[in-house]
Amino acid sequence: MSAVPPSPLLKRVPPGAWTALAWCAGTVFTFLIRMRLPGESVASVYAGVLFHRWDGRTTLALATALTLLGGGLLRRWPIAALVLVLAGSVFGTLPLSVGAIPVPQFLSVDVALYFIAATGRRRVSLTAAGLVFATLMAFLTFRLARDWSIQTSTELAVAMTALVAWLVGNSTHQAREHAEARRAQTAAEAVTAERLRIARELHDMVAHTIGIVALQAGAARRVIDTQPTGARDALWEVEMASRETLSGLRRMLGALRQAELKDGARTTVLDEMPGLADVDRLAAATAAAGVRVDVRSLGERRPLPPEVDLSAYRIIQEAVTNVVRHADARSCVVSIDYRDDELSIEVVDDGRGHGATPGTGYGLLGMRERAVLLNGDLSTGPRPEGGFRVAARLPLPAGVRR
Repeated sequence: MSAVPPSPLLKRVPPGAWTALAWCAGTVFTFLIRMRLPGESVASVYAGVLFHRWDGRTTLALATALTLLGGGLLRRWPIAALVLVLAGSVFGTLPLSVGAIPVPQFLSVDVALYFIAATGRRRVSLTAAGLVFATLMAFLTFRLARDWSIQTSTELAVAMTALVAWLVGNSTHQAREHAEARRAQTAAEAVTAERLRIARELHDMVAHTIGIVALQAGAARRVIDTQPTGARDALWEVEMASRETLSGLRRMLGALRQAELKDGARTTVLDEMPGLADVDRLAAATAAAGVRVDVRSLGERRPLPPEVDLSAYRIIQEAVTNVVRHADARSCVVSIDYRDDELSIEVVDDGRGHGATPGTGYGLLGMRERAVLLNGDLSTGPRPEGGFRVAARLPLPAGVRR
């Protein structure tokens, strides 16, 4: 399991500073409870013989130095740093003449253990916890081997503080690890959604042009010997359709290259894409390929959000492309209804009912995906009177509703 980056608080304040602060607080508390404070007849805890002697103060200074050194190394070498802090807690206990390591002398160990559990790998975290409990056991074992008294209840309380520190640190580690996993999953889902969006754009852009090119090239081949002028016109349509598609592909690729340069790249891409204003041009290009498109607009035309405008155009383009390629029809009708709270689109033809199985093929799937992404719906299928029908309903955001 990999290490997890420290939390913002641990980033702002180094762990060594927290460790030093905990040691200083514990040391001050140790001195205070061994002094007669205001309102007390005697000190709360008896000061041992070594506590006020030079050798006791020297041992306490050595413990402070070990703890501060361990705190400074905590980020780079956590286990070695913890060993130094544990040594500081043991040396800091010796002048107190007590039978267990007190909680004040163990506060710095608890802080170091929390930091290791919160930011380190699982193996390092468990090793640190093992070292802490082994030190407590070793301290008691040493005193028992020398036939000295021990304070088991105090040592159990200290062990409990260490266990709580490790559990809290481990919970922090797991929470940040889960957050990292969620961020990675969200990023992966965003990449997948963007790939699907690009795939839909490329399919809709290229499929329509290929259909027009195929029809015009076939017409040119049939009349090239008998009607050179007609063949020339058909080839001109092929050239123009190809140039227009290449230009659209260049715009898309250019916008994708700029996506990492500015946050508004997606809006820029949509702004450069076609919309319902280009439906008449689409109808003219399709008519040149031999299929007449009758465009009917209902309701009051008004500006639409870029994503709705683009999706509506692509749905119409794909439906018209299917008419050209599969319907064997001479004409189709495109109806665009600007309603108060939604945009309704319908494309019908009088051909042979292409795509009789709804939902098959990338074109129908892409149209349905576009509608669903905008919380709309799409229905496709052959008409009882003949031909094929594509109907889409795209809800409008509250800001553009009537």
